[in-house]
Order: sequence, then C-alpha cells, then structure tokens
Amino acid sequence: MTTPSDPSYPAHWEADVVLRDGGTARIRPITTEDAGRLVSFYEQVSDESKYYRFFAPYPRLSDRDVHRFTHHDYVDRVGLAATVGEEFIGTVRYDRIGPDGRPATAPADEAEVAFLVQDAHQGRGVASALLEHIGAVARERGIRRFAAEVLPANNKMIKVFTDAGYQQKRSFEEGSVHLTLDLEPTAESLAVQRAREQRAEARSVQRLLAPGSVAVIGVSRSGGGVGAAALRNLRDSGFRGHLYAVNEAATADLLDGVRAYRALGDIDAPVDLAVIAVPAERVPEAVAACGEHGVQGLVVLSAGYGESGAAGLDRQRELVRQVRSYGMRLIGPNAYGVINTAPEVGLNASLTPAPAPIRGRIGLFTQSGAIGISLLSALLRRGAGLSSFVSAGNRADVSGNDILQYWYEDEATDVALMYLETLGNPRKFTRLARRTAAVKPVVVARGAGRHTPAGHVVPGTRLADTTVSALLRQAGVIRVDTVTELVDVGLLLASQPLPAGPRVAILGNSESLGVLTYDACLAQGLRPAVPLDLTTAATPESFRLALGAALASAENDAVIVTVIPWVNEQEPQDDLAEALRDAVAGHPGKPVALVHVELAELVDALSPTGVLPGAGAGAGARPGPASPGSTGAAPLAGALPPRPGARETGATAYAGPGADGPGSGEAPDGRIPAYPAAERAVRAVAEAVRYGQWRRANADAGHVPQYEDIDEAAAAARLAGLLVDAGDGVLTLTEADAGALLAHYGIRVLPTLPAPTADHAVRAARALGYPVALKTTAPHLRHRADLGGVRLDLATEADLRRSYEELTDLLGRPDELLPVVQAMVPRGVDTVVRSVIDPAAGAVLSFGLAGVASELLGDTAHRLVPATDRDAAGLIRSIRAAPLLFGWRGSDPVDTAALEELLLRLSRLVDDHPEVVGVTLEPVVVATEGLSVLSATVRVAHPPARTDLGPRTLPSY
Repeated sequence: MTTPSDPSYPAHWEADVVLRDGGTARIRPITTEDAGRLVSFYEQVSDESKYYRFFAPYPRLSDRDVHRFTHHDYVDRVGLAATVGEEFIGTVRYDRIGPDGRPATAPADEAEVAFLVQDAHQGRGVASALLEHIGAVARERGIRRFAAEVLPANNKMIKVFTDAGYQQKRSFEEGSVHLTLDLEPTAESLAVQRAREQRAEARSVQRLLAPGSVAVIGVSRSGGGVGAAALRNLRDSGFRGHLYAVNEAATADLLDGVRAYRALGDIDAPVDLAVIAVPAERVPEAVAACGEHGVQGLVVLSAGYGESGAAGLDRQRELVRQVRSYGMRLIGPNAYGVINTAPEVGLNASLTPAPAPIRGRIGLFTQSGAIGISLLSALLRRGAGLSSFVSAGNRADVSGNDILQYWYEDEATDVALMYLETLGNPRKFTRLARRTAAVKPVVVARGAGRHTPAGHVVPGTRLADTTVSALLRQAGVIRVDTVTELVDVGLLLASQPLPAGPRVAILGNSESLGVLTYDACLAQGLRPAVPLDLTTAATPESFRLALGAALASAENDAVIVTVIPWVNEQEPQDDLAEALRDAVAGHPGKPVALVHVELAELVDALSPTGVLPGAGAGAGARPGPASPGSTGAAPLAGALPPRPGARETGATAYAGPGADGPGSGEAPDGRIPAYPAAERAVRAVAEAVRYGQWRRANADAGHVPQYEDIDEAAAAARLAGLLVDAGDGVLTLTEADAGALLAHYGIRVLPTLPAPTADHAVRAARALGYPVALKTTAPHLRHRADLGGVRLDLATEADLRRSYEELTDLLGRPDELLPVVQAMVPRGVDTVVRSVIDPAAGAVLSFGLAGVASELLGDTAHRLVPATDRDAAGLIRSIRAAPLLFGWRGSDPVDTAALEELLLRLSRLVDDHPEVVGVTLEPVVVATEGLSVLSATVRVAHPPARTDLGPRTLPSY
C-alpha cells in the first residue's frame, strides 16, 4: 500500500508541465488512493481509445484491473498520471520484462510501456510529456529500453514514439506494430524535447498577452483602488476583446462603463485572462472561480505574499499549487501587470495609465514594479515604443525564461530588455538566451547581485557575480550595470544596424567633445579615428556632408556625431535634424549615435513627432496610491511626464522608413538614438560592436568532440561502487580513485609516491627515475610553492636527502607535512583547470594560471558545461594572462591544443556523470609539446533527482 505520505513514495517524480496549447498539467505517481479517479477517467475515454489501448472492446475496468493499475512498487511496475484539477487526463505505466517478455526484476533492463489519454485532451501533447517523464523514471530504475505494441491504425500513438527522437526499432508482428525505444538520451531526443518546451512555454505566454477576453476581479464601485485602475487602463488602452468587471457587491450593470457581474461564474462567455486585485486572503476564492470557469491565465496584482515574510511565502506556494492544479499560468503575485501593443490586441492589463506605451520593437521584462515604472517612463519620454511588457512581481510562476521563449519567435520583438533581480534557473536562462541572442539582442541588467529580494524563492548560487556575468556573455547576453544603460543600449540596438567592426568615426562642432568621445572609445576597446572638428561655424549642411562621407567610407563601421549649441541662437535646430536624416537615408547600413550638450530643442526636433509622446496628459488618468495590501508597486504620477523643472536628456531621432530588425542593413525603427553624455553613447556603441562580434562568431557554435578512448560505462560503474557507502554527503576521492576515474576519460594524472621518511623518498625516486620533485601535501601547504614546500629538479640521492632534511627542519615533522615524490616533467606554464556543480547554474568549467594570477587577481575564465571546441579555445584565450601561453616576450608558445583537449575531456566527464560534483586539476603544466596533470582532487555525490537535461518541468519553488 503506497500513498503520497508513504516514505517509499517517490515525491521527486512529481512535476508540473506546460502542454502544447500553453495550459499546464501535473504529472505524479499513481497511488492506491487513485482508484476512484482511475475509474472516472476510464469512463470518459471513448470506446475507440479503449480499443487501441487493450486491442479489444473493453468498456469498463474490473476490480482486478483497478487494483493492478493503482498498486505499484515504483521499481519494476510504475504508473504515472497527468492531472488537471485533481482529475486524470492521461496515464502511462511500465512493467519490467525479461528477454522472454514475461514480468521480471532487475537486472532486466527492458520494460513494456502503454499510454491512455482522455479524448478531450488528445492533441495537447499529454502523451509526449508523459513519455519524457516515464523515460526518466525508467532510467533512474535501471531500465534502458521500452517496448510497445501499437495497433497500425493508432497513428497518434505511433507518432508519439517515432517523434520522440530516441533510437528505435520498428517491426510488424501478428497484426500490431512492435516498437523498441533506446532510452539513452540522444542529441535528437534532447532537441525534440527542447523544441516542444519552447513551443509550449511560448504559447502559454502568448495566451496571457493576447487574450480574447479579460475579467478584472476586485473592481470597487467607488472607482478607487488597484482593481478599478486596472479596469480603466484596459478600457482606455482600446483593448480589442471583451472586457468584464467583477465585484461581489455590484448593484449596477456597468462599472466605469464596463459590463459588471457579481461573480465570475455569472459571465455567460469564455474568459481568457483574469486580473485579480482583491486582498490576499480572498485570492484563493477568486482563483477557484477562475479555474472552474476555464480561465487560461491570471495576473495577480495583490500583495501580501513572499515579500511579506514566512507566512506570505507559504501563501505564495499554495497559490502556485492552486493555479497550476487548474491548468492555468500565473503572472505575479505582487505584479505590476502586462502590456501588449499589437494593434489587434491593445492590451494594457497593468497599473500604467493611458496612454499606454506606443507600439515599437522592444520587449521589456522586469521583476521589480518600481524599476518597471522607471523603465517605462524613460522609454516613453525618449520616444521609444514597446512590443510587450511584463512586470512579474514575485514571479512565482511565469519568469524571464518563459518570456524569452515567447520573444524568440515573436516577430513583433527585435530587442529583449530584461531587468532581473534573481536568476531562478541560470543554466536554462543561458541556454535560452544563447538561442535568442543568435537572432535578436538580449540586454540584461541585474539588480540584486547575491542578494535575493523578498518574495523571490530561487536556488542559491555559490558563483561570484563576475562569474555569472561571464557565463551570460558566453551566451551572447549583453550585460549592463544600470537601468540607464539598459535603456541606452536597447535604444541603439532597436534603431540601428549592427556595426561590422570596432572602427568608429567621430565628427562634430566641438573639438573638446570630440576628444572626450575619442577617449571614451579607447576605454571601451573601440578603434576610433581622429575626430573631425567641423568647428562652431558648422551649418546643418556641413553636418550632412560630413556624416554622409563618414558613412560612405569603408574605413568606418559606426559614426558618433557630437553637437553643442551654436553661438548664433537663431540657427534652426530642426534643420540639423533634417540634415542628419538625409545623410543616414542616403547611406544606410551603419549605426549612428548622437551626443548632444544642452540641446533639448534639437532632441525634440529629432523625435518622430517633434513632441514627447504622452506629454501633457492629465494626471487624472492615473489612479491614486494603492491601498495597503493591494499591490506592492508605487503608482506613476500623471501620464509619465518628466519631473517638474527637469529637462529630458535623451531621445531618438527619426531617420526615415525601414524596420527590418537589428543587423539588417537599415535602421530597424528609423531613429537615431541621442545621448546627453559621450560615455553613454560610446558604451551603447561598444556593446553593439561586441554583440555583433559574438553573433558572427556564434554562426559556428562549435561541437562537442567524441573521443574513442573514453569509457563512459566503466566510469559509471566505478562511480556507482564508490557511492555505495557515501550517504547523502559529498565524498572526496582518494588519489588512486581520482586517478582511476579520470583515466576512463583519457586524463592521466602523474603518479606520486609517499615519502614518510628519507629512505622511502629515495626508494620512490629510484622507482620513478631521477630527476624528481619532493613536495608536501599537507592541506595548509598544498600548492604553496611560495612557502617552500616544493623542491624541484633533484637529480641525485644526495640532493633528495638534503632537500628532505631542509623541508622537515623548516616546516615540520614528516607526519605533518605528508611529503611525496613525483617525477619531473618538462617545464612550461602552470595552470589550473576546475569544474564545479553550482546548485543554480549547473556544471561550470573554469581555467586560469596557477598562483597569484587566478587567486589574488581573480583572472579566471568560465564556461558552462558541456563545452564545445569553440568554448574551450575561447576559455584559454579570455584570461588577461593568456599571452603567457602564446609566446609572450619571446618565450616559446605552449601546446594550447593539448590544453583545449584536456578541458573538453573534463567537460565530458562532468556532463556525462552528474555524480561528479567537483574536480580540481592543479597544477597542469603545459609545455611546448603536451601537458602534465600533477595533482587531481575529485569530489562525488549522489546526483540530484532533476537536472536541466531531464524531462520538461516547471520550477517548484
């Protein structure tokens, strides 16, 4: 008898998944308590589906069937169910079989598998999700192959198996199709899994951002409060769908001109999206009403959850469980809302008052409502438009990863801007960001660093912020430090083509401003030309001719124009704007940025309409401050105007038609970004240059080499034996065990022989052959040659005995020093190679030079595992001390090819075996030919139940 409370119940098999249509389901083991659910489920399955499952008419399950399908040992017999609202919508089970096809136990490694999906839910990807999860369970239990018998007419189920990407065999036997699937993940099966994940998660976000109908729950009759504000914003933004207001005390048919109902269930039409703005204690009631009505997604503006303490965090977890139990997705709680400017949608389900942001090519995601307000205000004042905006609050469900999945295929979004306080799943984020960055820029500002804001429940990371930044840049992410830089870089990328290189032309009417821009370019690693000073007498025509010539020159990849006020105040600044437009229109294909000093009028003239969008809108369009407990986001004043008395210092200039996306050769949205400081403009251009270089290089992503001498099976067997008595902790392997494990992956560690006495040292040296090295291995002296614990090039017995005596006299007794003897290797550059499993980021490969360079100065580079050949080559070249490997100051270059191979072999080891949680190879002496690993430390532990390479699953915080 096994129930969810039974200690043998495999709770780690439970998972929430997103289905093909964007809805969610929960997959969990079937228990003895599910008999009633199973019978009810079977009664709703059509006779045809029953026939396909049992190969014969089978109208109902017998008591024996019910007992069999609900009693499992979770080893040789396993059943999983996909549920929505606690009811089964699909089931899968396997039974371990032997070579004769009869029931068996381990070590038999084959199982028969069978599915059944309720007809109403067929086509949603339920069977595919169940196959992923039952396959992971089977591998965990030592099963390597699935066998299935399928009727030839059951094309849907045959397709589930054939499309899974596993290696398979197919035959026709006795009137049925016999399929055998090898459950070992392949590149194809992983690609299929991730493609399904992308489509499903993108569809789930699309349902939130493009609803056909919206209900706002919690609209006050007085017109005050967050609910009423959200309703007004939806109404005034011109939402194209049906809009409803819900208030249990409603006495009129209309609230703020919108059809009103006392309960959601009273609405006699579908509701796709519900915006919930009731106190936290009443949210469960509202969620239940939404689930019963078939609502697809929720935006919860209500506060009082994880940000409010332990009780609120428990309330937040229960909210997620409740929402997902109905197959819905959730933005929030404590959210600021969502916006979609698509003309066919016109959605402003946020606390941003009308007029909503104008339509544009920038997608914006924030976790902080306050930062979301700031970014929306900055983009609006600078004339930039948005495609979509999501402010997720505590992001208990929908996260930045989901939004990236949506933006990847969203044709309306050219640039993705993200303000992230935490990375819930950095490994997945970098994977998604790399794929997205290959087609459109992803710009990220991180605001919390190592601090996790209240309400954000994510796995902790042991990685330094600089390491996380390096991993993001590896994935093509443009990492910026401030929200100002986020807007600056985003505006340039959304409006300008990518530069082909780092060569920058500078021209303007101020020599001093040109020099400042020149110096800023040098500081950013660009290659600026000598600034062209047009003098203060320059006219708009002078600017037009100079800019046109700079853009036409093959010597320039980008142009920065600098402008200061004219002495003649009557010089028409709109003429200059027109001149710049003409020059850009005549020579498209290269980015242009403008640096101005106190020229607000020019900025206005350069904007598409000549005025700030939304300026002058009355403050009455904005609700008053939110009441406590209703939302954690502070309201904007008015329609996001500039602060009283303040002058806006940045805008974008209209440069003509053309919206073909970044890097297309034309300005994607026809604007020239303008900046009030040279450093800001140059930083934006530099980030565009680096992103363009990454994108061109990423066209060849590299590959993970296959080495014929790697024995993965032998390594797995050795690890299994080592972990038998390891318990739940981390086990540091002995030198012999570490060397043996690494040898299975072609990594040879130079042997050492213990030397507890001088005589032992001499015998060891004779066995190894002179010359030798004598070193201590005590923890406090390990790898510390600077403390005198290493003696090298000992060519004779006399040298060895003298060094042994000096060592013990200087540093302590032999039993304290633990001295060893090792053969000498060819001289070279001492390096350190490491891999560590971070709880959030996964496996990370690191490289640096041994000693001060990496320890004191932090000169270490990092890549995510699995590393490709391009990753390995980039890794050793990205440290500041890399010239020492390539013949610095006339020294001989070392064998970097051998070093890259070592990195790739180690990457393969930790990628193939998640039991390996830490490896340190130090030092690795890289000579002109070959290398030598002098010492290795390997730590192992039982692997986590789920990894990013496992079946699709939503985070369960």
